[in-house]
Amino acid sequence: MTLYAENETDVVFPFPVEDTATLVAEAVLDTEGCPYEVTLNLLLTDNEGIREYNRNYRQIDRETDVLSFPNLDFEVPGSFDGIEGRKADYFDPDSGELILGDIIISVDKVKEQSESYGHSLRREFAFLVAHSMLHLCGYDHMEENERIVMEEKQEAILQSLGITRD
Repeated sequence: MTLYAENETDVVFPFPVEDTATLVAEAVLDTEGCPYEVTLNLLLTDNEGIREYNRNYRQIDRETDVLSFPNLDFEVPGSFDGIEGRKADYFDPDSGELILGDIIISVDKVKEQSESYGHSLRREFAFLVAHSMLHLCGYDHMEENERIVMEEKQEAILQSLGITRD
């Protein structure tokens, strides 16, 4: 997996951000049975930055914790069937890797929510990466049954990595 990470803030977390993002992203891809090497983009911004992205791309004028911009159109969440036939749309012509999409995380929200929920910054960051990765794999949480599936997957992935709510 290739992770392109950029931090447009001055915030430095007390854990290796790129290593944690890669660990969680690979765990999601393994859980979903992704048969491809993947390229993933990660941007860390602040509340104002994520509000601007939310306003510009989703027409929602408020800050949020994480935004996901999938590159793939899934017929069935987590099913990578049929993607091979759309090489020009989904694969990097130079590396041959599947371009999964983009994740944007508010570092302010990571701090706020870790305090609010009483767990570590790393746990909150890892949760947001797992949540976003599931969106990039075609999952959503608009319906109750979808929400339950995503929550169960997120928790199982973080538990398997030992990233708990300590």
